[in-house]
Amino acid sequence: MARPFRQQIDEGIVDRAAALFARSGLAKTSVQDIADAVGLSKAGLLHHFPSKDALWEAVVAQAAVLGQQVLDLTREQPAGPERDRLALEVLVDVALAHPGLVALLLAPLTQGLPGAPELDVAGAAALAAFGIDPAAPVTERTVRVTGALTALAVLTLAAHAADQTTAWRRAIVATCFDALGHHRPVAVLPAADLPGSDKVEA
Repeated sequence: MARPFRQQIDEGIVDRAAALFARSGLAKTSVQDIADAVGLSKAGLLHHFPSKDALWEAVVAQAAVLGQQVLDLTREQPAGPERDRLALEVLVDVALAHPGLVALLLAPLTQGLPGAPELDVAGAAALAAFGIDPAAPVTERTVRVTGALTALAVLTLAAHAADQTTAWRRAIVATCFDALGHHRPVAVLPAADLPGSDKVEA
């Protein structure tokens, strides 16, 4: 099997595994559960990853790599609205491409599952993209960034569930940009486009 194709398959398996870990937790997710989710036999899955622990390690490694990519793409920009917009664009694209990992990062909030310290690096990278140090005292900016990231995660998962990843992308970025406290020009709709404007003019 050609290496790029094999890598694509492996990344798909890792993301589906992350989604299952998010739903049921690591301990309650079996290798067979993951094999069923990706359409492989158990032996076929173990050909790609020799154990559930190896899959978990691949999930953690993927989170670290994606976090580093986000930092690499944003760190040269000076702080301000343009950097925030770039960080949101990059993070939305990452989240739309890796819904299982996003679900896993949200699992402590959505499923009540314990957080995995191994995944803290991904959260720290997302905060750092906005210039936030997780160890620093909480400020209004910290709260806004945390709110924007939570909204980003929830909305990208909802976009996947609705099969609207392309259609919703722009609105997700705009919503999260607003959550950061940046003001965008408000588009003024012609009166004919407003709800309830179907009245017949005299």
